[in-house]
Amino acid sequence: MLRKKLSLWHLLHSWCGTMGSGVCLCAITCVCVCTGDGVPKENSPFINSTDNDKGNSYDGTNMALFEEEMDSNPMVSSLLNKVANYTNLTQGAQEHEDADDDDEGSKKKAVKSPQMGTFMGVYLPCLQNILGVILFLRLTWIVGTAGILESLVIVGLCCSCTMLTAISMSAIATNGVVPAGGSYYMISRSLGPEFGGAVGLCFYLGTTFAGSMYILGTIEILLTYIVPKAAIFIAERKEDEADALLNNMRVYGTCCLAMMAVVVFVGVKYVNKLALVFLACVILSILAIYAGVIKTIFEPPDFPVCMLGNRTLQNQHFDKCLKTDFIENMTVTTKLWRLFCDGPELNATCNDYFFNNNVTQVQGIPGLTSGVISENMWSEYGPAGVLVENKKLPSSGGSDPTQDLYMPYVVNDITTFFTLLVGIYFPSVTGIMAGSNRSGDLRDAQKSIPIGTILAITTTSIIYISCVVLFGACIEGVLLRDKFGDSVKGNLVIGTLSWPSPWVIVIGSFFSCCGAGLQSLTGAPRLLQAIARDGIVPFLQVFGHGKANGEPTWALLLTAGICEIGILIASLDSVAPILSMFFLMCYLFVNLACAVQTLLRTPNWRPRFKYYHWTLSFLGMSLCLALMFISSWYYAIVAMAIAGCIYKYIEYRGAEKEWGDGIRGLSLNAARYALIRLEEAPPHTKNWRPQLLVLLNLDSDHGVKHPRLLSFCTQLKAGKGLTIVGSVLEGTYLTKETEAKKTEQNIKSHMSAERTKGFCHVVVSSNLRDGVSHLIQSAGLGGMKHNTVLMAWPGTWRQSNDPVSWRNFIETVRETTAAHQALLVAKNIDSFPTNQDRLGEGTIDVWWVVHDGGMLMLLPFLLRQHKVWRKCKMRIFTVAQMDDNSIQMKKDLQMFLYHLRLDAEVEVVEMQDLNKIWTAAALYYNVLCSDDDLICTAQIQSITDESRSSIRRKNQGATQSSQQPSSMEAAQEDEVAQLLHDRNSATQATVNDKSDTGPERVHMTWTKDKLFTERNRNREANANVAVRDLFNMKPNQTNVRRMHTAVKLNEVVVNKSQGAHLVLLNMPGPPQNRGGDENYMEFLEVLLEGLNRVLLVRGGGREVITIYS
Repeated sequence: MLRKKLSLWHLLHSWCGTMGSGVCLCAITCVCVCTGDGVPKENSPFINSTDNDKGNSYDGTNMALFEEEMDSNPMVSSLLNKVANYTNLTQGAQEHEDADDDDEGSKKKAVKSPQMGTFMGVYLPCLQNILGVILFLRLTWIVGTAGILESLVIVGLCCSCTMLTAISMSAIATNGVVPAGGSYYMISRSLGPEFGGAVGLCFYLGTTFAGSMYILGTIEILLTYIVPKAAIFIAERKEDEADALLNNMRVYGTCCLAMMAVVVFVGVKYVNKLALVFLACVILSILAIYAGVIKTIFEPPDFPVCMLGNRTLQNQHFDKCLKTDFIENMTVTTKLWRLFCDGPELNATCNDYFFNNNVTQVQGIPGLTSGVISENMWSEYGPAGVLVENKKLPSSGGSDPTQDLYMPYVVNDITTFFTLLVGIYFPSVTGIMAGSNRSGDLRDAQKSIPIGTILAITTTSIIYISCVVLFGACIEGVLLRDKFGDSVKGNLVIGTLSWPSPWVIVIGSFFSCCGAGLQSLTGAPRLLQAIARDGIVPFLQVFGHGKANGEPTWALLLTAGICEIGILIASLDSVAPILSMFFLMCYLFVNLACAVQTLLRTPNWRPRFKYYHWTLSFLGMSLCLALMFISSWYYAIVAMAIAGCIYKYIEYRGAEKEWGDGIRGLSLNAARYALIRLEEAPPHTKNWRPQLLVLLNLDSDHGVKHPRLLSFCTQLKAGKGLTIVGSVLEGTYLTKETEAKKTEQNIKSHMSAERTKGFCHVVVSSNLRDGVSHLIQSAGLGGMKHNTVLMAWPGTWRQSNDPVSWRNFIETVRETTAAHQALLVAKNIDSFPTNQDRLGEGTIDVWWVVHDGGMLMLLPFLLRQHKVWRKCKMRIFTVAQMDDNSIQMKKDLQMFLYHLRLDAEVEVVEMQDLNKIWTAAALYYNVLCSDDDLICTAQIQSITDESRSSIRRKNQGATQSSQQPSSMEAAQEDEVAQLLHDRNSATQATVNDKSDTGPERVHMTWTKDKLFTERNRNREANANVAVRDLFNMKPNQTNVRRMHTAVKLNEVVVNKSQGAHLVLLNMPGPPQNRGGDENYMEFLEVLLEGLNRVLLVRGGGREVITIYS
């Protein structure tokens, strides 16, 4: 078949030489598509492919060379077509990250192309949202209280904050396509889901409380300036007026909220249609203010303010600013007289201040050329209840001002100070993100958002600054400080300045507040729906659902409920600082997002808006933070605590999203910097902690065989330091890629279940030995490499027919030693406690035989930091030889532990000198092992068993008669000598039997010279002669000493620590000669026999604990 294909290709190639190139390409394409099994190639899906796309077969007339890549890489023409026809998604709609979850057969709906430009799409909406209730209801009061200079400072701070934020927002908004999600989308995709969710919810709360503020402003205008008689609660006394006003605000505000919620629920299209009407009201009101200012130059309006002495009077209850009037040649008292006296008679008893001071009238609007600007230049702060006075007017002494609070004077309703006014004013500059929220409706969002937003902020800043100056230049100071216009018969103060009538401002501000409230109730639920549909906050997912047309019904209900909280507060001055906190926090993180992206210089950071810099973003972020604490430090702390709680909740419980955010890039940069710093020098002893490489064994299904190893790792690390969990699969990566990923997921799930914080690394290698070696050598990065290897004891090494298992274990021990890494081997790991267990009173026993740098003493201390081992006490046993001073050793060890700040019991165990006991045994062992390794292993096991029983009998005898130690030692020597004599006879018989079968080469295990001498001997000589010569040689006693030392030490450890929760013991090193590896395993097996939980510890060749601070 292959030859046929090749011949066909050669034929076509020769044919192409005579025919045209177009015919040649067609022919080759036919061969590409139809050869093989006769089935044409299936068309591969393009980006955002639909069913219609799948119906178009790929002809590939000139790109057949890349046909195999069509399954994963689309043609450039198809990609460009999809990008060119991109349409922004609606708020809360599914985004491109989740597009792969769509059903394959879903039809793509036709979306109307957006047509809104900069003026209608960004500039006017921002203008409508920025100019609002604070301008009409509070700006004159702020100017009168703070003075012109400090008012300009307040306006300058707030407008600078929003301008800097707009610059940062413009950079983010022009860095790629921004779907309709506004600020939440920008922040979440720039700073990650945690910050995005926290700040998005804060922005949602700010928008919701803004709705409360606009509704309260609407009701204040209605009840104070339009229909005062509609009040349900009427105060009988002046001291009850404040409470009555708050109760009226609560009742009417709740009704207004219900009506607005119904309007939003019925249809947003009605709100959008009314938006232009509300905007027209705002613009007409501002024009009326400027017209009124110009008119004051020629003809100031007549709004007199009645003054008693230097105190401002409320003139709602009298018509003439006179004490007495002359009517029909008679002097009669006025209504003002009756307010201060106990009767209408001229001889009635009157208030002392009223009696001693004259009544005068001042012009409330003296005009632009009156020079009143110099009087309004400075601040007039005061506590609640202070009378509004004109210090330049004469005033005679009288009653105490604090006693006249309930007389018809104008007083401060709240305590005023600079920071309070900042918090009240800041909501008047919010709304700068109205354009970015409409990005889905813009013809060119990347061009319209920066231009429209910055122009809107510039326009409103000019309006606010000019209004501050003009109000201070045209209006009398006492009228400016009259918040509700009580001194001008209850008129809106800013309305007294307007032309042609105060009602222009009253009606305009009323509809402006209504429209802003509706816009807030429309935008906030959609913002919440977008957050809920992203799935980053699990408990909000119910609010992602709505009506069939996508309207967020449940989110609207929650928004109305939160908005009601603000309405129950009922005070515009109390609600304004709350929403200021949430907006400031949102703006802070917009600036942070721009600064982070700019400083990181990520490749994807390519904004079309070029007039930004990280210093401007940092300045804006600092200004936002400063304004938060200037406005209200306790509200700032509460807002930051709410955002912090949401952040931590999303971090621990939220869905994991990878949006390529800047915080991840910042983490990568910080990690790179830290790794480079760590690479410079090894850690000091005081900073040393076990950085673990955990070697896991897998079962046949690629599951973790010993999950308790991860539990022990968690208990040892307590979440600190580096943990790398590694495993090895046998094979090649090309064939085992899927299994490797599956294994990695299984390990990660076990790590999550055992609360092991670290990294997982699965290596595919041709054999386990090489894979483990690669992990030990290359795991980690730079200075963040492991210094300790944790693994489980191969418990089935005796039962395994394949010696590779225990040889791999010994090679791992050798490699960790060569790499100067510590080694921890846990025996009976499946019996170790889980993270849910709580061990009771018990001990962690440390058997300190050789110095390992302090690992044996550090590990129990680290374990006791975990709640599983917290109640355990630490005991340290050390071994003394016969010529050591046990008492002095104990004192020295106690002092050493004292300097190490470790609490532990100390015990010194004396070991008998075994040299003279096992000399003959060493001779026998060398003879035996030089002939045959199998015989050697079997005989070692036999000697071990019989020597154990011998020692046990000796100990039992010592218990019964401990008065004769010397006779016991002699008996022990005789017994061992008899044992070796019997073994010797049996071994010589075995060797004689083997010599009958033919010549056998004898492998020597002694000195090099004797080995060479033996090799030069005649191999045909009698085997008995060779054996006789062997008995005359000096034996190597190492292995026999090791075996019987293991037996003796095991007996002591079992006797002292059999009931301990954990036993830590020095791990002997493997033999340099690999021929004794199996003997080494026997030594360790004997050493650990009879102990439940054992951790063998082998130091890494450096000190890990110090007595110095």
